[in-house]
Amino acid sequence: MRILFDKNVPIGVRRFLPSHEVQTVVEMRWPDQLENGELLKVAEQFGFDVMVTSDQNILYQQNLKGRKLSLVVLGSNIWPIVQEHAQTITAKVDSATSGSYDFVEMPIPPRPRRT
Repeated sequence: MRILFDKNVPIGVRRFLPSHEVQTVVEMRWPDQLENGELLKVAEQFGFDVMVTSDQNILYQQNLKGRKLSLVVLGSNIWPIVQEHAQTITAKVDSATSGSYDFVEMPIPPRPRRT
């Protein structure tokens, strides 16, 4: 599958997806000013199958009905948290189907107590 990483996704996530062709918005040299709706449209036009993003509001900001592009939304973009969810991210991307939406829950670990 062709995977597009939104600009807010840690580049290390690429290592979780070795069997896929992964490109970033930056690598595509698309303008930073592309809003989500336009970004989704352009990604589809360029033949991407899945977009991975950390923008948790995208579901509420965009009408995803009728889209071919699948979305996998990460619950965080903080690398130490994201890397703990490598298997889940891989599974969600691998199981993405045309127009699907999946959210990867990433609870923030509790802070150690000071004693």
